[in-house]
Amino acid sequence: MLLVLVFLVGCSAPHARRTDVLFWNQPQREAAFRAMETHYASNVVRHGRAHPLPAGAPLSPRFDDDSTLERYMAAHHVAGVMVVEDGRVRLERYGLGAGPATRWTSFSVAKSFTSTLVGAALRDGAIHSLDDKVTRYIPELAAGAYRDVTIRQLLSMTSGVRWNEDYTDPHSDVAMMYEGARQPGVPLLVSYMSRLPREFAPGERWVYKTGETDLIGILVTRATGKTLASYLSEKIWRPYGMAADALWLKDDMDGTEAGGSGVSATLGDYARLGQFLLDGGMADGKAVLADGWIEDATHTHAAIGVKGRGYGYQWWAYDDGSFEGIGIFGQLLHVDPKRRLVIVQLAAWPVATDEAQAKARAAFVRAVNRAVDDAPGH
Repeated sequence: MLLVLVFLVGCSAPHARRTDVLFWNQPQREAAFRAMETHYASNVVRHGRAHPLPAGAPLSPRFDDDSTLERYMAAHHVAGVMVVEDGRVRLERYGLGAGPATRWTSFSVAKSFTSTLVGAALRDGAIHSLDDKVTRYIPELAAGAYRDVTIRQLLSMTSGVRWNEDYTDPHSDVAMMYEGARQPGVPLLVSYMSRLPREFAPGERWVYKTGETDLIGILVTRATGKTLASYLSEKIWRPYGMAADALWLKDDMDGTEAGGSGVSATLGDYARLGQFLLDGGMADGKAVLADGWIEDATHTHAAIGVKGRGYGYQWWAYDDGSFEGIGIFGQLLHVDPKRRLVIVQLAAWPVATDEAQAKARAAFVRAVNRAVDDAPGH
């Protein structure tokens, strides 16, 4: 899943390639993922009075191969794992020198944050309908392939606009989407996306596109008149009670936050976001999201060719009702409403995406589920 694509702060070349994060060596990754604000421009997401996460009964994951949590974390460069069941912390463990106060980058888990802000903007009336054309909010796209695309199709990544998400190709769209000449008053991302051609009819086929989540972020900012960071603080981070400020990375020239990536938060606050969703999207006794938003956003809207799994509104949706935000290099926010369970993993995998690493992460989730299900009372 996806990379942080933002401008380097203090870089001698202000238009340096933003894909450098893919090519950091292991020590660079482990140092930078906990301190992205020292490399990139960012906005602060202000926190409120901490929502308590009291300790629950200790939990020991039961792995398929009789492995241990310690071996799993060491083998996969895991900086932190947390398991919260019914609002209580049953497992909290750190690695790579991280701790409770460490902010770790989310990569594409941020997509699910951006989606949640769409639900808030719908409730506020800032966004009228998911069936609105994207051009209602981003008119600069009116002349291109996005002219007939709806917000709903952006959210489910079914716009039909041609896209190449190959991280190893330096000429792919995901590598080039922040390159090119700037137009005054127009985010560079919008200029790039406005030139893309159509490949399929809108709604016909799913193709994963980070650029489209960045468009959603710009749409939310245009609709609300607020940065993503300030809107997230206003709607969730303060009133629900995150324990620490978060950061949202941005373009240091036009100020555009990357809706598809770039949130950095503590392990506990990622878990609190999952708990916020389990709590029905309520904060300070008030509904934050549009009625029915959580159920709608977290079930399959687009088939992805994988049995038991689909894509919702910037969430990976599973047939058992669980859903996930997933980021490259091992990030995970897993929410299971049936088990009232939140699982968070923060990591610095040696590679951005890898089938073996992904299978190991899924095995960790199964190990937690097995331990929860085998506990007395289940």
